[in-house]
Amino acid sequence: MPRNPKPAQGLPSRQQILDFIEQSPEPAGKREIARAFGLKGQEKIQLKALLKDMADEGLIDGKRTAFHRMGGVPRVTVLRVVDIEDGEAFAIPDSWAPDDATPPPRLRMVEKGKGSALRVGDRVLARTEEAGSGWRAHPMKKLPVQSEQVLGVVELDGAGKGWLAPVDRRVRNSLPIADMGQAEAGNLVLAEPAGRSPRAGVKVTAVLGDPLAPRAFSLIAIHKHGIPHVFGEEVLAEAELAAKLPLSQDRREDLRHLPIVAIDPSDARDHDDAIWAAPDEDPANPGGFQAVVAIADVSFYVRPGGALDREARKRGNSVYFPDRVVPMLPEVLSADVCSLRAGEDRAAMACHLTIDATGHVKDWRFTRAIVRIAEVVAYEQAQGRIIAGEADANLQNLWACWRALASAREKRDPLELELPERRVVLDEQGRIAEIRLRERLDAHRVVEDFMIAANVAAAKALESKVAPIVYRLHEPPSREKLVTLREYLSTFDRKLALGQVITPGLFNRMLKDIADEAEKALIMEAVLRSQTQAYYGPRNVGHFGLALGSYAHFTSPIRRYADLLVHRALVDAYHLEQPAPKASLPADTGLSERDRADLDRVSEAISGAERRAMEAERDTIDRYVAAWLASRVGEVFATRITGVQRFGFFATIIGLGGDGLVPVSTLGAERFGYDEKAQVLEGEQTGTRYAVGDILRLRLAEANPLTGALKFELEEGGSSAVEPRGRPLPLKRKGKHLAGKRGRPGNIRHQGRGKR
Repeated sequence: MPRNPKPAQGLPSRQQILDFIEQSPEPAGKREIARAFGLKGQEKIQLKALLKDMADEGLIDGKRTAFHRMGGVPRVTVLRVVDIEDGEAFAIPDSWAPDDATPPPRLRMVEKGKGSALRVGDRVLARTEEAGSGWRAHPMKKLPVQSEQVLGVVELDGAGKGWLAPVDRRVRNSLPIADMGQAEAGNLVLAEPAGRSPRAGVKVTAVLGDPLAPRAFSLIAIHKHGIPHVFGEEVLAEAELAAKLPLSQDRREDLRHLPIVAIDPSDARDHDDAIWAAPDEDPANPGGFQAVVAIADVSFYVRPGGALDREARKRGNSVYFPDRVVPMLPEVLSADVCSLRAGEDRAAMACHLTIDATGHVKDWRFTRAIVRIAEVVAYEQAQGRIIAGEADANLQNLWACWRALASAREKRDPLELELPERRVVLDEQGRIAEIRLRERLDAHRVVEDFMIAANVAAAKALESKVAPIVYRLHEPPSREKLVTLREYLSTFDRKLALGQVITPGLFNRMLKDIADEAEKALIMEAVLRSQTQAYYGPRNVGHFGLALGSYAHFTSPIRRYADLLVHRALVDAYHLEQPAPKASLPADTGLSERDRADLDRVSEAISGAERRAMEAERDTIDRYVAAWLASRVGEVFATRITGVQRFGFFATIIGLGGDGLVPVSTLGAERFGYDEKAQVLEGEQTGTRYAVGDILRLRLAEANPLTGALKFELEEGGSSAVEPRGRPLPLKRKGKHLAGKRGRPGNIRHQGRGKR
């Protein structure tokens, strides 16, 4: 605890000492301060104690003979994380007043382990210290949720008092508003604690607008998850400069004569890959193909170490919402100069593949090239031409080559999980027009298999050069998860022997043997839950889901920083550097020395950014589904139970999605016992059972668009409507609200291609 010496006559105050240190033309130590204030005897002893207190409080640096100000950063203080760069968190003092004459000091957070466990917006009690020309901080304690910023909607009670209703469904209680600022009832706002005590309430720091307006749901996710979404002036200026780089033919292969085609979603915001294939004329490869996977040459425009590069690394990836995209790169690059548009010359990284008749890639090479895309065609359009027999030779060759690749894929036997993906369709005003499941077409598989082949070639090419690689990694399921899966399968009288080698094909054969579609869907979901999460890293452990030994992301550098790193590594390995006519841009040098030295840190950072994006996208879809259903409260839907807990069970609407809770308190007067292993609630008197997979009719009781939360209740006599793991019951409809065309659902999302 700091001492509080009683000032003697003539002893200066803390502020007087700080002013003297700041204004002194010479280094100011204890002797100079005592002389300046005419202190003698006992006063010098008291000055020494006072200076020690000031050093302990962080007002001055007491490590040196001459003191200097610490910029108002105490030795132990509360910091707020404002940025994550290269996996490191940077923070500023939480108490720094926004109208201070000097900007707040920026402190680097020194965390234990690799990568940052902190997120933008976190508030941390930390110990600070000077480090060279800056400061660093050692986290001591992460402050609880109520001390962080809160996103919510302003509500007024009967007395006119303001309350904040949080949009995070985990925060159940509204918070009193001590300072409304410019906010009005119904506004979506950011707020922070008004004092140390929770009873002090919160104060509004930013008004974001109408929470139910078009584009508001994605805005909520952006702020909730701390997604960087505004490009600074320096970044935009560098992007404009890079966009003007001339596309020289020097040291680039000219592929403009090839009719390369980009096949993408109809609503794609960017086009970073295109493909071409033709029968191989080499007699040594009978029935084989020559193919080119052309990828936007983003590394030519985004140079290591520049402002663009730092911003792209911080973002990690683009984030796709139904109503907007938060791009990794400014639009002048992502949607224009780098995007492979039809009929325009574009810089590309070309992967040349030689594929034999059985679909195995025999050889590959990488070049920097100039391409001119012959056509950008939507998946549905390409598929329609093939089915109708109206496809030109380009598409026919692509399909023929794909059939060979698909044959090799089938022998490899990667994990095949048919997982439906919801798609939110908006009208021109940004309002919900429809929510439906994405249809799975062969056209999707064509592009995916070409992309997988190029990704494998990139990884193996870099391995052959003993070059640094950022792999896309997917480890086999852990034993703990396999034990859980085995216990769950036993409730279906199915077995999983843990003594055997676990392969993707094992799961595929298990699912293939299940005739009942409802049971297959349940076990498929359980198999998915048993899988580990894919991530990026420099040490290869293979890709379990794809049944591949070496795999890297090469095909989407416009929207994934990992792919940009792979491109740079290829530039290094194959000596593909381009001249830099703009002296104000960093050189085109491939991987920087910093990246080479610490791929672990950057890999963890971009893996974390990917998880952040997935959570934000999922939350936004949940909010759109809740908004879509808000006008249908009271209707009865066919649902499937997806989870059972002691306090109730969760169910999802068949064909639409959207998980909602059925509290156990609404199931009737009897007591229900909970069997955790079997995931079952069972009535003690009637024996009524609610188990994962049961199909039953539920009434929609609540739909909250702000949190994305749904709540269901039993239809009158609902307990008798349970159909254990059987066929769906007829769905009661009103109007045409529930979108319905169900296509073939997609495979497990192994590489996050699906551009929206």
